[in-house]
Amino acid sequence: MRIHHLSHAVHHALLAGAALGLTALPSGVAGAQEAEATTLDRIEVTGSRIRQVDIETAQPVLSISRQDIENQGFQSVADILQNITAAGTPPLSRAAPLGAGEAAGGQAIDLRNLGAQRTLVLLNGKRLGVTTTGVQDISTIPAAMVERIEVLKDGASAVYGSDAMAGVVNIITRTNYEGIQGSVYFGQYSEGDGAVEKYDFVMGASNDRGSITIGAEYAKEDDVWMRDRPFSATPLGDRHPTLSWTPVGQYGGFVSNPSQALPNVTYPAPTDTNPDSTVRVVLRPGGDANNPADYINQQLGTVHTSNYVEQMHLRTPLERKSLFVDGSYEITDSIRLRSNMLYSNRISDRQIAGYPYQAASFGTPMSADSYFNPLDEDIGNWWRRPWEVPRTSTSDVTTWRFGAALEGSFQVGERYFDWDVGALYNQNKVIQSSFGNLNLANVQAAVGPSFMNDAGQVQCGTPDDPIAFTACIPWNPFLAYGEAGPGSLDDQALQNFLFQREHSTGETETTIYTANLTGGLFELPAGEMSFAVGVETRKEEGEFIPDALSVSGGSTNLGARPTRGSYTEDSVYGELYVPILMGVTGAQELSLNLSSRYSEFDTFGDTLNSKFGIKWKPIDDLLVRATWAQGFRAPNIANLYGGGSQTFASFTDPCDTVYGASATDTAVRARCAQDIANADTYRQLQQGFVPTETASAQTPLAFFSGAGNPNLEPEESTSTTVGFVWSPGFAEGLSMNVDWWEIEIDNTIVLDTPTQMLDDCYIENIASRCTTFTRDPVTGIVNNMNFGSRNAGYVEVEGFDFGAAYRIDTGYGRFGVDLQNTYTVRNEFKSDDVSEFTTQANSFGGNFRLRSNLNLTWEQGDFGASWAMRYHSAMKEECLDAEAFPGECSDPDYIAANPSQSGPTNRTGSVTFNDVQLRWSAPWNATISVGANNVFDRYGPPMYSAPNSNTNYYGGFDIGRFVYMKYQQRF
Repeated sequence: MRIHHLSHAVHHALLAGAALGLTALPSGVAGAQEAEATTLDRIEVTGSRIRQVDIETAQPVLSISRQDIENQGFQSVADILQNITAAGTPPLSRAAPLGAGEAAGGQAIDLRNLGAQRTLVLLNGKRLGVTTTGVQDISTIPAAMVERIEVLKDGASAVYGSDAMAGVVNIITRTNYEGIQGSVYFGQYSEGDGAVEKYDFVMGASNDRGSITIGAEYAKEDDVWMRDRPFSATPLGDRHPTLSWTPVGQYGGFVSNPSQALPNVTYPAPTDTNPDSTVRVVLRPGGDANNPADYINQQLGTVHTSNYVEQMHLRTPLERKSLFVDGSYEITDSIRLRSNMLYSNRISDRQIAGYPYQAASFGTPMSADSYFNPLDEDIGNWWRRPWEVPRTSTSDVTTWRFGAALEGSFQVGERYFDWDVGALYNQNKVIQSSFGNLNLANVQAAVGPSFMNDAGQVQCGTPDDPIAFTACIPWNPFLAYGEAGPGSLDDQALQNFLFQREHSTGETETTIYTANLTGGLFELPAGEMSFAVGVETRKEEGEFIPDALSVSGGSTNLGARPTRGSYTEDSVYGELYVPILMGVTGAQELSLNLSSRYSEFDTFGDTLNSKFGIKWKPIDDLLVRATWAQGFRAPNIANLYGGGSQTFASFTDPCDTVYGASATDTAVRARCAQDIANADTYRQLQQGFVPTETASAQTPLAFFSGAGNPNLEPEESTSTTVGFVWSPGFAEGLSMNVDWWEIEIDNTIVLDTPTQMLDDCYIENIASRCTTFTRDPVTGIVNNMNFGSRNAGYVEVEGFDFGAAYRIDTGYGRFGVDLQNTYTVRNEFKSDDVSEFTTQANSFGGNFRLRSNLNLTWEQGDFGASWAMRYHSAMKEECLDAEAFPGECSDPDYIAANPSQSGPTNRTGSVTFNDVQLRWSAPWNATISVGANNVFDRYGPPMYSAPNSNTNYYGGFDIGRFVYMKYQQRF
């Protein structure tokens, strides 16, 4: 059977042309020419359905081999992919424990910083299952079973359909493996935390008719706490250890005014901008909550405030178990049954600080008849962070995947044809359990009427109408953390009453049926014209159901509505390979590749997408290539049917007279004055209803985000690549490549943000954008806002991928050098169809201008070594405070084409992480490896905009030196 040794042919062809380390397929030109191409089976390379001998195509493809994976210290598929230069900011970050939803704890890949939903992930050429939000979780795949990973850095909707706009990641697993291999891996940070242990084995057997390969993996990754790193030990890190502690802390208190006449409280004199003279008060240590004289002014800074990061994860822990089985059986000499099965279970935990409860946000005033109320009136604006009960959650995700296909070949005359008919089913189930959010009804009861009963206990109700302790337990929120007394949160019974465990469930299913045919049509003077055609039917269905308490809005877990829906796609595609010239002067090879796909969705209608590629070799040593492709992304289930949820969003109010555009723009100030009475002195209020201390701050009132829009249409894209690969004959083993790329996405599905909506209203003066929020008539703050998805604007990115690989054999061993770079020239977007301005994302918030990887390898007999350097260029962000901290504001007068981006800007420094590995092949058929990632213990610069994290640090950077050892045994 001609395709029986498919994976072996590909594997050896790739290794023949690749230096050790991350190596682009095209950089293997010289090595590939050394092999006898006529002896290779026809193979399928990611980006094309046509099986052919030549692995070089018109499309830029990066290949990560099994050896590349073994030679680095990253042990999960996600970590391996995240460190390629084309990867953008991690879309699901373990450095962001505040992130929730069905994908919490998962890992995804985002190419070109265009979003994970615009990168298609395949497993053996078939789609991974998705969440309702369209995210494909690559953590489900056991790294031990990966034979290689191919990354197509080009649009491919004409071949694969929806989502393949930024590129395609194809993870190819081991097959036809013979023998047994097991490995043990352990590593941890030099600080003594974040331990990672992994155990895996692969075994396989085959005969003349079939084969089976089984791989299993268990991995456990421990947590790292924010308090254990200097850059995250306080809210703004070690440069500003006393800033941004939250006033809603473990010291409970309330807002008081002079009419309440607390004797030990100092009230400011009334002014035009502060006529009520309110102040925040707390109970002095050891004070009597019932005695007004025991209340004092709340001191900010680090006194009566909370360093909330002390209770938060910097890197969330997880545990993974996975099993992959691949089998094939030749029914006849020309028909084979191929099937595989994947089981994966991931349990991930996260912890964040106790909830910063503010009664004014939820309408739960303390009753004037509460035993703990020091006043003779209701207290509407009290607060307390339950430091005794941090918020924790566990996400348990189970994946089952079954695939089966009949594959065959036949011959008509001198023409060979390959065909396959297959089916795929993928199911993801998630169960999330959380604890630490307050039951609002129980909070209201606990601070409602209460009295001292005859037994000397404080009891809910009144003496004439008492409430049993089984139904209500009184709470004294003014007792600070660690202080005992009636109503203290140290009481376990009170904790059980106020806090309720919540459960959310989700399930998504992907069902696909396919049929494909590929082969040769006829001979042209330059070779055989080949084709591929196929049909596919795909159905995506899913739901995510929050806990009933959350759905009803009865918890501080915020109100959320269920998401439930489905859609189907029927598509047909065709692809044609046309050789034009071969072996003539100026064209050792010239060929075209044409493809087109028609898809019909039951949600929005149909779409037609095409692709054109050209491959030209003017001389044997030089390959010139170019592609032009149309692409699309269909709205996912959450886009269409998402229930949405409440959120305490962080945003910048342009009307703020310190950090907003109103501070310098008179036109903005005038527009703000139409909605805000005190526009000339207006300050945005953050958590605790106090003025913000930074440019972006979290709202003290919940907004509503993420509701689905069934009228959404697909995004549409056009991508173009032009490049060359040079493998000079005078330098055997040397290969260099350069590829220019550009991707334009129109009709983008945009999830609005509060900042964008307010900027559009007040800066861009777009009247239609001023209708989705309201402001408090007294304070002027935004007190209600709804934002969801819509089709609007566009995204455009442009850049270069360039690199070089060289290998050489010497008397001192075999040396390899591999350099890969991604340079982004332009990254801009518009979130509306009205504004004349675009937003430039280059170098802002995780959008690196340049990422580079340099890999050096050495092999001599049984010994080997690797050294890798991972470079990230500088980034930009808004200055923390241009006046207070000028040393952290490199461009205080920054002017951008878009006024909303103008303002004090800081350029952070670049950073390079170095990795090293030493290995020895022992005589008992084992390999022992030791190494360190980030061996010099480097840290990136602080990023106060917290890109992809919940601390002032980029979530994709290393968080310390990680030392590891791996033992691998083969039988």
